Amino acid sequence: MNETNLRRRRLLLGALGLAAGRGALAAAPEATARYPERPVRLIVPYAAGGGPDIQARLLGPVLGKQLGQAMVLENKVGAGGILAAEYVNQQPPDGYTLLLGSSTHVTQKLLQPSVKFDPQAFSHICRTGTSACLLVVGADSPLRSVDDLLEAARRDPGRLNYASGGIGSAAHLFAAAFLSAADVQATHVPYRGSVEIGLALIRGDAQFAFPVISTALPQVRDGKLRALAVTAGERDPALPQVPTLNEALRRQDLDLVSWSGIWGPPGLPDALVQRLFGAVRAAMQDAGLRAAYARDGTVPSVSESPAEFSRFVERETVRYRTLIARNRISLP
Repeated sequence: MNETNLRRRRLLLGALGLAAGRGALAAAPEATARYPERPVRLIVPYAAGGGPDIQARLLGPVLGKQLGQAMVLENKVGAGGILAAEYVNQQPPDGYTLLLGSSTHVTQKLLQPSVKFDPQAFSHICRTGTSACLLVVGADSPLRSVDDLLEAARRDPGRLNYASGGIGSAAHLFAAAFLSAADVQATHVPYRGSVEIGLALIRGDAQFAFPVISTALPQVRDGKLRALAVTAGERDPALPQVPTLNEALRRQDLDLVSWSGIWGPPGLPDALVQRLFGAVRAAMQDAGLRAAYARDGTVPSVSESPAEFSRFVERETVRYRTLIARNRISLP
């Protein structure tokens, strides 16, 4: 092939490549405009039947109606939410795989920097709610108040066990903060998920725990668990007779709540983020959904924008880093 023909071939290939590139760029907005064209998966890092799982299942159908497609919920349980986050982190940023992200993912990254995800790198779509935790004991427990619990812990340091849904979970961190504030010791027993906490207390394998309120509330109402305190700064409307930790310990600095929201994989196009944000925000205005959240002790808390949610995650990272350092929480 002579030089002239070679130059013509290069120009032709270049023109074809440019046309293909323009076609791909044109197709991207078109695909975004048609989104979603098939069901959307929401990966839930918690066991079926727990409070966060119930919240996700309440949100799913309402959100699906807003999107015009079915929401398919998948539970990927393990390692305190790490497995689910690592999975979604590796998915294509096309809007068809989302994560129920939470404060637990922030704490896991702080406790285990080697995990294969960065909470701040996800596409933060919309915060959906905040939840306090309940200090609970078994219904047959002789401990009937926070003072009873502290007296038992001081009488025999380290003998009492407290259960959690895993290292770095809200139940673990809030219990550690409580023990540090009260200057008592107890032994942490992490389970695979929050749904196992109640069973551990009922069996007597653990003496107290701090599950999120939406997980504990059904068992409290059924008389299987007894609530001694709530971790939020104010009493919960679902249990107005239960004091806050601040009241029980006569303090003012124990206002501890966890949160959750919808995340996408890193690099989700802004148009898709905005589309999903609008759908989640509209879904969270549904009166039936908000009433169901309130019955479970979850406070609907919707972000003003995806950017505001990202700033919130940054602030929460600082808050949890301080909580972990102050209470000397680390992996065994």
